[in-house]
Amino acid sequence: MYYNNDTLIYLNGKFVKANETTTDLYSQTLHYGYGVFEGIRAYATGNGTSVFKVKEHYERLKKSAELITIPFHYDVQELVDATYMLLKKNNLSDAYVRPLVFCDPNMALTKPNNVSIMICAWEWGAYLGDKQLRLNVSSFCRPHPRSIKIEAKVCGHYVNSILATNEAKDKGFDEALLLDSDGFLAEGPGANLFFEKDGVLFTPKLGNILPGITRATVLELAEELGIEVKQGLFEPKDLFAADSAFYCGTAAEVIGIKSVDDTKFPTAWNDSLGKKLQDAYSKRVKETPTTATTFSTTLS
Repeated sequence: MYYNNDTLIYLNGKFVKANETTTDLYSQTLHYGYGVFEGIRAYATGNGTSVFKVKEHYERLKKSAELITIPFHYDVQELVDATYMLLKKNNLSDAYVRPLVFCDPNMALTKPNNVSIMICAWEWGAYLGDKQLRLNVSSFCRPHPRSIKIEAKVCGHYVNSILATNEAKDKGFDEALLLDSDGFLAEGPGANLFFEKDGVLFTPKLGNILPGITRATVLELAEELGIEVKQGLFEPKDLFAADSAFYCGTAAEVIGIKSVDDTKFPTAWNDSLGKKLQDAYSKRVKETPTTATTFSTTLS
């Protein structure tokens, strides 16, 4: 699904065959989830392949590593260039890109001396599909921000997401909705939450959620479209009383929510603010920045 005999990945400065690559079974990342990663999307445009907000993603990767004291000696621009080269070598345009910083062997609970970086890519549709979602409020909550660096995209944090998603699917729902440790609305297992009420958009404030790059893009688009957005602490009852809602994330893009715990939202998706933002987002990601044009025409 993710690679074949011809697929290349980027590993520590070189392009190598995915099926010929090995990793050490004593890595801290494998044993303790001590690693950081990103999810990035590339889109085919009229002027070539464009990787959406690629620098922002690599800057967040660097920040995530710094927050959990993983050494990060990589140049962001070199990683951007490597990403475009990787896509070209694998003949990919519309693709999902996954950079991963992983640690050397170390069974101690100490910061690593050395790390590696891998970048891979594959064709992947919208992670949550294209139909409106039926959500279940999870019995699992997001970790307390004093227990981890909640703003870092850390491998081990996603066990929490896996547990919540599996619980929701086992109950017959499409996806989970997590609250924070104080019972306020937080986010999905891999996406940020927005909801609409009386023509105003609401979203949980930063502090107990991952600061999504897609979330930031939605906020930019809302401002451009003249949509009022309020960020704050909201209770589940606020969501149940909402007119509509949606999730957003790099893998999920912008996807409407049909119901939460079988309580349906009254506004039709096509009439919602979420639909306007979904259309605007789809248009924005396929615009070609000048940097992307340069990469797509100069890399060999």
